[in-house]
Amino acid sequence: MKCIVGLGNPGKKYKKTRHNAGFMVIDELVDRHHWKLKKDKFNGKSTVEFIDGEKVVLLKPQTYMNLSGESVRPLMDFYDIAIDDVLVIYDDLDLPTAKIRLRQKGGHGGHNGIRSIIDHLGTKEFKRLRFGVGRPSTPVPVIDYVLGSFPKEDQKDVDLSIKKAADACEAWLKQPFPEVMNEFNQ
Repeated sequence: MKCIVGLGNPGKKYKKTRHNAGFMVIDELVDRHHWKLKKDKFNGKSTVEFIDGEKVVLLKPQTYMNLSGESVRPLMDFYDIAIDDVLVIYDDLDLPTAKIRLRQKGGHGGHNGIRSIIDHLGTKEFKRLRFGVGRPSTPVPVIDYVLGSFPKEDQKDVDLSIKKAADACEAWLKQPFPEVMNEFNQ
């Protein structure tokens, strides 16, 4: 069983914000397969499904970004999911808007959701799909920037990248992660 986690903040207020890029990719997967996420006992919304014969759990933690690990760890323990079978999708200021990058492991890079997951899992050794949100071009506090929406002129590229990120998630269910990285990190 594999686990795909999309990070974000719950509630309508945050729905279209940069910080919810992970949620947007999970929503794309749910929509394209006509699934439904249900509130679960892991402080999240999740579903367990099959994609091309591979059993996968999709998770959107509802703990707010900074406490994401409080949702991810109990779910992994319950389903006995190995760390090598986890992929976390999150927004990244260090990538240009709408660019995606997959990594085998890494630090938190200042991202509090990733920091929480590292703290709760006790390791940095989990797969990541970073979704670029760029850096603000004017002096704006980072928190205000990531909690803001993508500009209208970027929306077409963002929508295409959400689909591409979902494609990468599905590819990981069928082929080794290094092959997925080679295909989608271009």
